[in-house]
Amino acid sequence: MYMQLPVVHRVSKPSRPDKARRLGYKAIQGFVIYRVRVRRGDRKKRVKKGIVHGKPKHQGVHKQKSTRNLKSVAEGKVGKSICGNLRVLNSYWVGQDAVYKYYEVILVDPNHNAVRNNPKINWICNPVHKHRELRGLTSAGKKYRGLRVKGHLSAKSRPSIRANWKRRQLIKLRKCR
Repeated sequence: MYMQLPVVHRVSKPSRPDKARRLGYKAIQGFVIYRVRVRRGDRKKRVKKGIVHGKPKHQGVHKQKSTRNLKSVAEGKVGKSICGNLRVLNSYWVGQDAVYKYYEVILVDPNHNAVRNNPKINWICNPVHKHRELRGLTSAGKKYRGLRVKGHLSAKSRPSIRANWKRRQLIKLRKCR
């Protein structure tokens, strides 16, 4: 489908305009669409020269499941290297083949006057929203962090899994000395 094109490339308009508009895309200046491809399937653990220190040769090297979903990985690919000055708003699936999945990522230019003067989108111009995609703050990021669920099932996922774990490991000595 898009295999002959570069891994990350800009497209003039969204392939799925209905989906893009639902996710916040507007056909005004300052909004950009990039298409990304991500390799499907599990990841391989990076071990130097395949040395796994006494374990069976292939144990724990293949079939490593990533914590992040592929949609979030696609957002990170665009936001980190190619478009560091733009803000990732959201992304959506556009297709897949035997090897790759393809996503389109909606990016916003925070320095464009059309964005800065629009009260519906100018929240993204604040410096606190820099690199949302790398900190798990986009929709795909919140999903892999387990923040889509509310109630007793998500007791250990807020404020974050790591912060919750740390709080449970600390010894609280509340007695006055």
